[in-house]
Amino acid sequence: MNHTTQLPDHRSEGVRKDGAAADPPPAGSSKRRRPASTQWAAWGFLAPVALYLALFYVYPLYRNLDLSLRDYTVRSFVQGDAPFTGLANYRKIFDDPTFAPALLHTVVFTAVCLVFQYAIGLALAVFFHQNFRLSATLRALFLVPWLLPLIVSASTWAWMLNSDSGIVNALLSALGFDPVNWLTSPSWSLTSVIIANIWIGVPFNLVVLYSGLQSIPTSLYEAAAIDGANAWQRFWRITFPLLRPVSAITLLLGLIYTLKVFDIIWIMTKGGPADSSTTFATWSYQLGFGNLLPAFGPGAAVGNLLVVAALVFGLVYVRAQRKQALS
Repeated sequence: MNHTTQLPDHRSEGVRKDGAAADPPPAGSSKRRRPASTQWAAWGFLAPVALYLALFYVYPLYRNLDLSLRDYTVRSFVQGDAPFTGLANYRKIFDDPTFAPALLHTVVFTAVCLVFQYAIGLALAVFFHQNFRLSATLRALFLVPWLLPLIVSASTWAWMLNSDSGIVNALLSALGFDPVNWLTSPSWSLTSVIIANIWIGVPFNLVVLYSGLQSIPTSLYEAAAIDGANAWQRFWRITFPLLRPVSAITLLLGLIYTLKVFDIIWIMTKGGPADSSTTFATWSYQLGFGNLLPAFGPGAAVGNLLVVAALVFGLVYVRAQRKQALS
């Protein structure tokens, strides 16, 4: 008597008995839903950041935009009943004779500071990248301008560049040169604040660019040296191209910071004499708070121009980075 044992059917689950492919399982059947507690935890971690951005970024930007579109006075600023005027405040600042000089000073101040801060910071980063004795100590000393409060740095430069008792004019007199009215001459006031801001911004460029140099493999320099490349060729063919991503973010952050520099200019020259060192940042403050009858609307409009300028350059950087990632 034969006893036949029924063996289980080990055919693929994805094939039906008739040989046709089985229907795929319903979507989501193989994936477990995320527990509700996990979702609430994610929202809980996100809430403080969202609240911070809303309170300290979104709301101030909204209020500044609202100020620029209404005719605010001191009374209406308190009571909140300022009439809506549209773009009248923007037309007012465009027609103001201070607009063209302030725009020129802002462009010159930003461009010159960026170029010199980046160039000096890059030179110092390459110099300290050699890791010689006392390299770390000297790097720490170069960070002092960055660590000092801006009011201290600006006051120090105002004292150094004082026409009567400044150390800079004393040194020029010792060398046989005539003293310069650094802070009181319309020809030199903008140059003075540019020099001070360059001194303050160099350490930031040094730190970021030095960190970028640390990520470049030393084997590239060794191979280039074996091929007979000199120091300049190694810098131009290896260091500078590989530092482009770091350089881009350094220049972008420097641009945003320099556009809104107010403390240094206001402490040293207050935008004068005769508006010779007035930028959009100081002009916005003068309109909103520097007069007995403050012009809140025009002051906010000037501030919004700075926000738009920073936003445009930020979008250009993001688009360039996206294009580079796709290429």
